[in-house]
Amino acid sequence: MKNLLLFLSLFLVTNAFADVRGLEQGLEDEIRLVNVITEKENFKGKPSLKVYADPEVTDSIREKTAKLIKGFQSRGKQPTPADFEPLSSSHLVVFETIEFNQGTIEAEIAGSLSSNASGQARGFVGIAWNVQDDKTYDCIYLRPTNGRANDQQRRNHSVQYISHPDWTWYRLRKEMPSKYEAYVDIVPDEWIKVKIVVEDQSAKLYINEVEQPTLIINNLKTGREAGGNVALWIHSSTIGRFSNLKITR
Repeated sequence: MKNLLLFLSLFLVTNAFADVRGLEQGLEDEIRLVNVITEKENFKGKPSLKVYADPEVTDSIREKTAKLIKGFQSRGKQPTPADFEPLSSSHLVVFETIEFNQGTIEAEIAGSLSSNASGQARGFVGIAWNVQDDKTYDCIYLRPTNGRANDQQRRNHSVQYISHPDWTWYRLRKEMPSKYEAYVDIVPDEWIKVKIVVEDQSAKLYINEVEQPTLIINNLKTGREAGGNVALWIHSSTIGRFSNLKITR
């Protein structure tokens, strides 16, 4: 096993961020921003990377969403989550020089709601791998506001596996309910330790150093030989923070 880089608090904060334009200081060939803006930040005592959606992108999504809703309402109907999927976009910080399809990804992450988040926002924040073209990847993400919700159904959706573009959360939940989601005790605006272990076509998610996995995926949708980059992942309604990223393969 070989430690591949990354301790985000060291590698990124000391090298990439002289002020987030650190990407202009030698790392532009290693990190690619997809519909996001990044900033250096000390959050809850840890040097971290703050990631949030590019306002131009979110404004465009908001306009298209309003138009879609208006169209459905004019026909006396309500759109389903599946109707909104074509309007969504990826929000990633991609490590272009890191090829990964087997091994372990560890990080501390925190998810907060952005100021313009809707009532359906959950602080979605996670890690993607097998990133191939900004739209094709496997991902496990958290819904921090669900962890202590006074609603058992929401609690059961605290963590989620997806495999874009084909296997969205909505499709997985509709076709295989509960198989790709699980409960875990997490909250927004706080650091959460995550470890994702990928082996063959399976992945296991561990939260806050608990011995047993929170979520087990036995059939990664991209397949054993997919490969691709690792990325930090957020939803457009989230402000994500990332620290102490370590990738081992």
